[in-house]
Amino acid sequence: MSENNNRVKTTNDLELKDRLVAINRVTKVTKGGRAFTFAAVVVVGNENGIVGWGLGKANEVTAAIAKGVEAAKKNLMSVPVYKGTIPHEQTARFSGSEVFIHPASLGTGVKAGGAMRAVLESAGITDVLAKSKGSSNPHNLVKATFKALSELRDVRMVAQNRGISVEKVFKG
Repeated sequence: MSENNNRVKTTNDLELKDRLVAINRVTKVTKGGRAFTFAAVVVVGNENGIVGWGLGKANEVTAAIAKGVEAAKKNLMSVPVYKGTIPHEQTARFSGSEVFIHPASLGTGVKAGGAMRAVLESAGITDVLAKSKGSSNPHNLVKATFKALSELRDVRMVAQNRGISVEKVFKG
């Protein structure tokens, strides 16, 4: 897979917006009573082809979200966005979750469920059709969506692999 090729190294010049995907309250029962902690799944992106996700765990919700944002900034990747959509359809699985993303024409919007919608919108994809099958666990859906986005091939990459110009890729 081409997962390592599209990693983003620096975040200094990026204007990243964060989106909270899910908060999970975890209860640990001890002899002193119940201890609550929170786990937050956060997606960050510049809405222009760069996106990342992170998981933060803390005793308060705000601290968990802040940790998730910091983790997401360390886990950024670039996504090929072509005219507001993706270059081709793609499927991916992570654990029990399976996602299917399909390019859509201009004006369609983001037709996707909650966890997938946050990832796709943060990446800057404005027109896409998406379907999640199997488990709807937000953690696994985010990971499956990232796996699908990392497997997308850019037009320039396809042309380079074939040894032809970008114009010839579109002509077939």
